[in-house]
Amino acid sequence: MKEYKWIWAVRILAGAGLGLFFSVAMVPYIMSTRSSSPLTCLLCAALGAAAGAATLPFADDGKSLLLRSSAHFAVTAALFALLLLQFEVEPVELLAWECILALFYAVVWLGRWIGWYVEVMQLRTLLGLAPGPSPLKWRETLPYLPFVLFLCCGLPLILRMADHWVSADVPVLSGLILPYLLLPVGGLCAGLSLGKRQGVCPLYPAACFLCYLPMVYLLFNSTALFHCFMVALPALGGNVMGWLYRRAVPKRRPGL
Repeated sequence: MKEYKWIWAVRILAGAGLGLFFSVAMVPYIMSTRSSSPLTCLLCAALGAAAGAATLPFADDGKSLLLRSSAHFAVTAALFALLLLQFEVEPVELLAWECILALFYAVVWLGRWIGWYVEVMQLRTLLGLAPGPSPLKWRETLPYLPFVLFLCCGLPLILRMADHWVSADVPVLSGLILPYLLLPVGGLCAGLSLGKRQGVCPLYPAACFLCYLPMVYLLFNSTALFHCFMVALPALGGNVMGWLYRRAVPKRRPGL
């Protein structure tokens, strides 16, 4: 145990040293100044130390991994944001960099989950058990893809043509009824059905979002990007509610 503590201490100190070196050698060049401020040096050293300990939270399993990695992400994101503020970045740029950092953590979490999944599949094969659900339940989600394509791609095109046929000044069908009624209700109901049958399927709301995204630029413009969330969030909510219903209501046994 002491040996592991020494290893992590060396990694943290090495990360802090590299961060401090970056603040002295690179930050003045980036900011076009003669030297870095003490706060910038401190933030770079702290961020380097956090990077040095980055693999530590992901070495755990289960809830411990989720809690520790989330705490590490929160600390890293806060330090990164404070450092970016030293560079006087715009709020939009700051949010973009934070999203990139969050995406990096999401990729690491996904890789860790895939590793667990492969181990479980190998154990089930060795024990002669039936294979478990597919990764991210993509195979279980696949039967709902035609409905998603119709709801998010076919229906908007049909309603937009109907708006043209009636020569409406305001696209009531495609601009009002579709995003505020049909998309949320359709996504919610299909998500509820999928959740009751297969549990939480994260690819379903993602598919709803991505399938409707081209329609935003084909029929509207970037100001209608929120339409994607009008279908993706109810889809996610319905999927989770269906999963909760599945857990709460026991399955009926044949013959009862």
